[in-house]
Amino acid sequence: MTIDEVNRLDHARFVAAVGWAFEHSPWVAERAFASRPFAGLEALHAAMVEQVTLATTPEKLALLRAHPDLGTRARMSGASDKEQSGAGLDSLTPDEFEQFGRLNSGYRGRFGFPFLFAVKGSTKHDILRALQARMEASPEQEFAEALRQVYRIAGFRLEGLITS
Repeated sequence: MTIDEVNRLDHARFVAAVGWAFEHSPWVAERAFASRPFAGLEALHAAMVEQVTLATTPEKLALLRAHPDLGTRARMSGASDKEQSGAGLDSLTPDEFEQFGRLNSGYRGRFGFPFLFAVKGSTKHDILRALQARMEASPEQEFAEALRQVYRIAGFRLEGLITS
């Protein structure tokens, strides 16, 4: 799909086409629709990020909580499943699976949302190291970092959808 095609979509088709980029949160696309026309992929992504930035804290928290835990066998969106598989999280050893489960549980207990990491180009070992390191962050720092990761994830997803 080209950016010109995206710009020609009506509201419902626009949300259907790009609303999945922010995990189970079509409200981001619904609100970004008013920013059309988009000059390019970067402008579309920026408009969507802006809508999250303008959202209330409970909306942002719901967006973060809409993501699955990394390295679990939980039910995920097709996009999350593909991303996690690409990073090797679909082939964890039993010990790695247990370690991810324990760390994810501790992270969720500490911060109130799942560990978020844009896995594209990373290995399961990179992700595990990041998860361990980010456990040391303050809640405020980690909330901001989790949102940055969501923005990266959405950017990767939009890059896979929009052609030049």
